Amino acid sequence: MAGATDGNGTDRVPVGLVLVSHSDAIAHGLAGLVAQVAGPEVPIEAVGGGPDGSLGTDGRRVLDALRRASSGSGAIVLMDLGSSVLSVRAALAELGEDEQRGLDVVDAPLVEGAIAAGVAASTGADRQSVAVAAAGARDVRKL
Repeated sequence: MAGATDGNGTDRVPVGLVLVSHSDAIAHGLAGLVAQVAGPEVPIEAVGGGPDGSLGTDGRRVLDALRRASSGSGAIVLMDLGSSVLSVRAALAELGEDEQRGLDVVDAPLVEGAIAAGVAASTGADRQSVAVAAAGARDVRKL
């Protein structure tokens, strides 16, 4: 992305992504893939695995990631399934109104949605457009 601006000619941070998975390897591997496609300017928070490194979702780490991502241009949140969805919902309930306003939770396939969102964010798209790109990945056919 070549320096998106806020309308006043000052640089602004692109919309970010929060990727929540049951697996640390999946969350961080996907974050690396998105970063290669979207570039280093797009902020990405990857959260996966339980507190002890096992499979699962650590609600405290999810909450911390959502808090970090909610400022600036905000972020969209994508999850894989089950407890990751429950952890995101619980964390959202603990956030203040201003923090909640900075986040959009999107019902989209994790991998395809993250790539589509990352590409949209890298162009300087606003949060609503990034969320629409992620959600639209649900209809992309592979075969």
